[in-house]
Amino acid sequence: MLIQQEAAPAKAQQGQQDLAERWSKQAIKALFALPFNDLIYRAQGVHRQCFDANEIQLSTLVNIKAGGCPEDCAYCPQSARYDTPVEAEETMRLDEVLAAARAAKASGATRFCMGAAWRSPREKDFKKVLAMVSEVKSLRLETCATLGMLSPQQAARLKAAGLDYYNHNLDTSKEYYPQIISTRSYQDRLDTLAHVRNAGINVCCGGILGLGEGEDDRVGLLHTLANMDEPPESVPINLLVQVEGTPLAGTAAPDPFAMIKTIAVARILMPRSYVRLSAGRSEMTDTMQVLCFLAGANSIFYGEKLLTTENPQNENDRQLFARLGIKAKQ
Repeated sequence: MLIQQEAAPAKAQQGQQDLAERWSKQAIKALFALPFNDLIYRAQGVHRQCFDANEIQLSTLVNIKAGGCPEDCAYCPQSARYDTPVEAEETMRLDEVLAAARAAKASGATRFCMGAAWRSPREKDFKKVLAMVSEVKSLRLETCATLGMLSPQQAARLKAAGLDYYNHNLDTSKEYYPQIISTRSYQDRLDTLAHVRNAGINVCCGGILGLGEGEDDRVGLLHTLANMDEPPESVPINLLVQVEGTPLAGTAAPDPFAMIKTIAVARILMPRSYVRLSAGRSEMTDTMQVLCFLAGANSIFYGEKLLTTENPQNENDRQLFARLGIKAKQ
């Protein structure tokens, strides 16, 4: 069964759009409605056109500034508004960040991501981040940061410092977003993504499953991502890790197949993007992760902690890759 796309192709830019076309929500819903085997077969075929099917890109994420965030994201234990186990901490020193970057590289990571629990960076903190980006880049690692909202000037300065990727997730659909966050708008997030893109930085943008959203919201999220002038180079698909004290603690977990299907649809919609398993891998069985790889996921966050939540041990990942015959991207 073939799914009819809208006829007009998106503007060709940076090699992405030769395979990707504009998608309607109706066409995306039709993909979700495919029999599971047919959806996975189609996603795997698209994946093999653009990537080595047995190669996974490894990224490591380090929390350079934990806790104390003024935002009210209902899933986040770093919000100062909620009583969670996460305490506010000072920004890491440059030598600590570099030690973590060297360890990540030694473990096989090719990209080093620095996250900070800010609404947007203040100048005194921003100067520290610029130094971190420059020094991590000198280690011949790809650099990534997630620092909250950015101005056009801040995005340009990050680019000049050597930043390769900026992560700023949309989290969910525009329609469901107000149920999750009130302290910044969906348009605020889109504006930051535009500033990042205009500065020449690669975009890392995805969402979270398990927020209480429905399939229509997953359709809406992917519709927004796939129909950007240039789809994100990296698309992290997170599975909510529930933390006591956050408003979403106790929310019913989504069907595991919803996660796998979302990855498959993302792969079809954004053929040349890296689709990354991010938060929530500690909640997945090996079998579920393997099905995600089969569906087109070809990147993971690698390391023992993802910001404030646990992540599978490095050795577990290496053993799984060995069992599957998967190699890490060099």
